[in-house]
Amino acid sequence: MDTTILAEVSGNISTVGYGLSAIGPGIGIGILVGKTVEGMARQPEVSGQLRTTMFLGIAFVELLAFLGVAAHFIFV
Repeated sequence: MDTTILAEVSGNISTVGYGLSAIGPGIGIGILVGKTVEGMARQPEVSGQLRTTMFLGIAFVELLAFLGVAAHFIFV
């Protein structure tokens, strides 16, 4: 019998995993910044507090992307 290979995954599958792990933080930062700008537009007097909280939130969300990179080195 003749077996035909329809599709072949070449390369490192962990690259795909990192790509998927980067989608979540990207969406999270977009939502975070959007809601912060919305809050600043509604209450300009608290824009300093919102900006500080936004930067802390961005740092924690970016940690998720760095965990995706670290998982690549741990599991490969």
